Amino acid sequence: MDVKDVVQAVSDRQQAAERQLSELVTAFKALEAKVAALSQSSVLPPAAATTVKPVAAAPAQPQAAATKAGEVTPEVLVILVAAITAYLGKKVRIRSAKQLQSPYEIVNPWSQQGRVVVQASHNLRLRG
Repeated sequence: MDVKDVVQAVSDRQQAAERQLSELVTAFKALEAKVAALSQSSVLPPAAATTVKPVAAAPAQPQAAATKAGEVTPEVLVILVAAITAYLGKKVRIRSAKQLQSPYEIVNPWSQQGRVVVQASHNLRLRG
């Protein structure tokens, strides 16, 4: 594989990513239009009939301070519902959701210390 092939592969991937991004933007605008139409109709209760406004980024909070362990915030649930609805093309309802620990958070301190002891016990001697 020469440089031209690599450049062509990167160019193809970039074009595919740009096409995907434009499709996502189109889908997002369609969802905004649907929400605006629903908020103007009498389908939603008056409390829920609000216009869609961009939300300013909230200050970063540590995840542990924001929620209890395993609890999912309502904002994340709304984002999940919107994404799944856009993907499947039909309205969905999430019955339960919980955050899973990443493998890097599950490290048991006792296991980690045991690995450190075993690795430190290997004496590397220079043989002449």
